[in-house]
Amino acid sequence: MRIRWPRRVFAQVLLVQVVLTTGVITLATVLFLAPLSSQLDQQAMRQALSIAQTTAATPGLAQDLLSTRPSVTGPVQEEAERIRRATGALYIVVMDTRGVRWSHTDVTRIGRHVSTDPSVALAGREIMQIDRGTLGRSARAKVPLHGPDGRIVGAVSVGIAYDSVRERLLATVPVLLLSAGAALGVGVVAALLVSRRLQRRTHGLAFADISALLDEREAMLHGIREGVIALDAQGRVRLLNDEAQRLLGLGPDASGRALDEVLPPGRTTDVLTGRVAGTDLLTVSGSRVLVANRMPTGDGGAVATLRDRTELERLGRELDSTHGLLDALRAQDHEHANRLHTLLGLLELGLYDEAVDFVGEVADAHRASAEQVAERVRDPLVSALLVGKSAIAAERGASLSVSAATLLPDRVVDPRDLVTVLGNLIDNALDAARSLVEVELRAEGTTVVLRVSDDGPGVPPEARERIFAEGWTTKLSPAHRGRGLGLALVRRLAERYGGMARVTARAGGGAVFTVVLPEALTGAELTTAVSAASAAPAASAGSAGGAR
Repeated sequence: MRIRWPRRVFAQVLLVQVVLTTGVITLATVLFLAPLSSQLDQQAMRQALSIAQTTAATPGLAQDLLSTRPSVTGPVQEEAERIRRATGALYIVVMDTRGVRWSHTDVTRIGRHVSTDPSVALAGREIMQIDRGTLGRSARAKVPLHGPDGRIVGAVSVGIAYDSVRERLLATVPVLLLSAGAALGVGVVAALLVSRRLQRRTHGLAFADISALLDEREAMLHGIREGVIALDAQGRVRLLNDEAQRLLGLGPDASGRALDEVLPPGRTTDVLTGRVAGTDLLTVSGSRVLVANRMPTGDGGAVATLRDRTELERLGRELDSTHGLLDALRAQDHEHANRLHTLLGLLELGLYDEAVDFVGEVADAHRASAEQVAERVRDPLVSALLVGKSAIAAERGASLSVSAATLLPDRVVDPRDLVTVLGNLIDNALDAARSLVEVELRAEGTTVVLRVSDDGPGVPPEARERIFAEGWTTKLSPAHRGRGLGLALVRRLAERYGGMARVTARAGGGAVFTVVLPEALTGAELTTAVSAASAAPAASAGSAGGAR
C-alpha cells in the first residue's frame, strides 16, 4: 500500500510534529543511555578500587601474608572473605609477589597463580578495568600491598560482578522508556491541539490552495481600481494596495504602522479607524473626494475600501451649474420675448427713434456689466465664472456684485483652484442669501484674498468650525451627489497653499467667508493697469434687473 503525504495543512503539521517529537525523544533517550552505561562502568570500577584500597590498608594483612602459608583456613583467607561478604564484591584475591593466591572465593584456587597479569599492581601502580577472569566478566581493580617497612609484599585484586552493572542499567530502561512515552504522549496531544487550531484558522485548506489564494489576492488587490486598506486589532496597517497608496498619499513604508501615525487628523482618519460609523461615507483626502466603507474582521481588525469620487463630484457640481444656467437662460428667454414685444410695438407705432434708444440701452447694459467684471478680474476663467454666477443670482431674485476693492491681475498660478474655491463659496452664499451676495478678490503681492458675503441668516459661532468638516451640511442632498464637501474642499485647498479659510458675521446680518491663498499669483508687484483700475467706481456683476 502506497503511503500518501497528506494535503491539508493541519494534517501535515500534525505529522511533522509527531515525527519530530518521536525523533527528539528517541535521540534524547539514546544520548542519555550511552553515557549512563559508561558512568555505571566507572562507578563499578571505582567501587572495586575502593574495596581493594580498604583491604590493602587492613592492619596485619601484610604481616599475615609474610608469616603464614596459603591456606583455606589461614588468616588472610578469613579476612578477605569477611571484607567480601561485607562489601558484596564478587571476589577478593590477596597474592604475594610471585602471583600466588592467598585468598579466593573458590578455595580450590588458593595456592595457585592468578589468571591475569599482576605485574602492574606489583610494580606499585593501581589499575581499574573491565576484564574477564576465572569467575567471568567483572569490573576489577588491583592495588599494591605494602609491608610494615613500606616495600611491596603483594597485591590485592577485587572484582565486582559485571552482571550487576548490566542489571542496574537495564533497571533504568523501563523508567526511562515510561518517561519518554509520557513525554511523547504530551507532545502528540500538544501537536494535535495545535493542528486542530491551525485547521480552524486555515479552514482545512491545503498548502497549494493557500499559495493559490495568496497569488490571487495579490493580483486582485493590485489590479482593482478601488483602494483597499486592512488594519489589525491594534489599528496598524496590515495591507495597503497601490490604489489606496495613491488616494491617501501614502508609501509602502506605511505597513506595520498605526493609521493615526501615517494620516493627519480629520474625517478620513476617523472613518478608516471606525470612529465614524456608517456606509458610503464621503470624505476628502487632499484634493480628492472619496467614498469609504469599513468592514470589521473576525480577529478584531477591519478592511476599508476607498472609491475615488472626485470626477463624479466635479461633474455633479457642473451639472448643478448647468441646471442653474438653464434656469437663467429660460428666464432670460422670457425677458427677451418681452423686450421683443416691446420693440415690435414701438415699430408698429412708428416710434423708430424710441425703438433705437431701447435697443441701445439693453445692449449697453449687458456689455457694460461684462466689461466691468473683466476689467477688475483679469483672469478669464474667474471673470467668466462671475458673469455666469450673476445670471444664476438674477434668476433667483438676488444681486451678485463685485466689491470696489476687487483687483485680480492675470497672474494666477492655477485658475482652476481659484474657480473651485470661489464657485463653492458663491453657491453657498446664493443658497443662504435673501437678496445680496458680494464678492471681493484682492491681490496682496503673490497672495490672493477672497471674500464672499451674503445677507442670509449667518452662521452661529458654535458652528463656524464644524461647517468646514466633511459631510456636515444642513441641506438635502441631490440624487447625483452628496452634500457637505464644498467647504471642506475650500479649506483643504487653502491649507494646501499654506493659507486658511474662516467664516465671520457680516455687519447688518449674514455671513462673510474669507479665504487666503498664499503664493497663488506669480510675481511680486501689480501691474500699472491694475493699479489704475483701483480708481474705477464699484461695478455690479449683475443685479436682479441688470442680468436680464
